[in-house]
Amino acid sequence: MMESTQNLDGRHALVTGATSGIGLGITQALARAGCRVAFSGLGDDATIASVSQSLLDAGAESAVHVPADLREVDQVEAMVTAAERHHGTVDILVNNAGIQYVSPVQDFPVDRWDAILAVNLSAVFHAIRCALPGMLDAGQGRIINIASAHALRASPFKAAYVAAKHGVAGLTKTVALEVAETGITVNAVAPGYVDTPLVRGQIADTAKARDISEDAVVRDVMLKSQPTRRLVAVEEIASMVAWLCSDGAASVTGTVLPIDGGWTAR
Repeated sequence: MMESTQNLDGRHALVTGATSGIGLGITQALARAGCRVAFSGLGDDATIASVSQSLLDAGAESAVHVPADLREVDQVEAMVTAAERHHGTVDILVNNAGIQYVSPVQDFPVDRWDAILAVNLSAVFHAIRCALPGMLDAGQGRIINIASAHALRASPFKAAYVAAKHGVAGLTKTVALEVAETGITVNAVAPGYVDTPLVRGQIADTAKARDISEDAVVRDVMLKSQPTRRLVAVEEIASMVAWLCSDGAASVTGTVLPIDGGWTAR
């Protein structure tokens, strides 16, 4: 496993979608770097307790769960307020939470469209809106949005997801320009296909939508897009995020950084 070598001792990180997959890997990397961690994510009491303990074991100064239904604006606001109440100003905001649904446009359920846009895009805006005043007062901060290669490229049957991730890319650039002189950087990381529970769900959904086998989805759809012919490791995403939080990345802002095995190089 790759481990972060960044020193982020005492900084307060808030990470959404942090109980599994990419979000959990990012949160653990920030814990290893010495952050105080507030995290949101799905899971029963045992799961939340296990994640909290894993963060403390990794070296987090403290770890607290700040639950939120990211489809609801007031709950996003309450999440940021709770994180600030526990640990003070949010120094690092990682908007990672995401949901997916695969369907032809003409059959795309309206409620699924609304939920994907709410979680994958609107919640990113609201979390930034709420955390930014504290960062501005402090004169420093890091905002990192987990986008997707689908922020840069489209794929069929993913209208809501692709639209939302393109929106995240644009939001990232806009906020970066607004705060460019304040000591705050704003970037997006754009992973290709990563071996996570979300991607495993996509495999099954895409197989159904295209009427092909799940093995064929991995071989002929997902890995066909990635010249390296392998899924991206969670640890690779987490290491990039930790670096973006470091002083060495102070001049990196307004970027959408692909970690996609060469997908968007085509």
